[in-house]
Amino acid sequence: MSAANINLKLKIWRQEGPNVVGNFTDYDVEVSPDSSFLEMLDELNNSLEKEGKDPVAFESDCREGICGTCGLVINGQPHGPVPKIATCQLHMRNFNNGDTIWIEPFRAKAFPIIKDLMVDRAAFDDVMYAGGFVSVNTGGVPDANEIPIQKDVAAEAFDAAACIGCGACVAACKNASAMLFVSAKVSQFSLLPQGQPEKYERVQQMVKVMDEKGFGSCTNTYACEAECPKGISVKNISRMNRDYLVSKAVSKTV
Repeated sequence: MSAANINLKLKIWRQEGPNVVGNFTDYDVEVSPDSSFLEMLDELNNSLEKEGKDPVAFESDCREGICGTCGLVINGQPHGPVPKIATCQLHMRNFNNGDTIWIEPFRAKAFPIIKDLMVDRAAFDDVMYAGGFVSVNTGGVPDANEIPIQKDVAAEAFDAAACIGCGACVAACKNASAMLFVSAKVSQFSLLPQGQPEKYERVQQMVKVMDEKGFGSCTNTYACEAECPKGISVKNISRMNRDYLVSKAVSKTV
């Protein structure tokens, strides 16, 4: 038997476009505690459309915590009150009957608001493009086991590659720094032999674009790691900083 529905007051950020002043708008909803957070927003939008009103714009795709497009700030926390999950994995059972929930977009200069809860995260794509490619020799495809990679190194690379690029690290940081995201993307290549030929050029280019896009500096508050739905470690930031310093030294000697 399903639990009784709960009544909630939502305060949702509404903004028609990037150059329009936005504000919080109140909505009262009754939802099943078994609904996901995005299903709750779907139900709200169905009600708004029936009334001839503009639905709340928000992003989602996989709804399985894989793609990272669903990111919202819920009661001041990126992705909401439950650690290590994306917004789409949050369920209404984590709230109590009568609660007020504040819902707003990820806020950062580098993430301009498109509409309501939707932000433009193209800056992350530009950082990735700056990383370029990895060099792979042509010819017969070698067996994967012929490439010697220590187990602990492979595990670290895999952990870094788990970053879904949602932007929660940026939203959580008081400086809107993207260091955790960029360092994860640098690390997933720099740890493996396939990423060595372009290692130093890659880190310089990605850091350069990160700065150009208006992300802030890192002041080591660890808020990024705490809010990351995949638990990406700040150790990657230290690794990236070392690679960056070495790349500068190498470029001066070449």
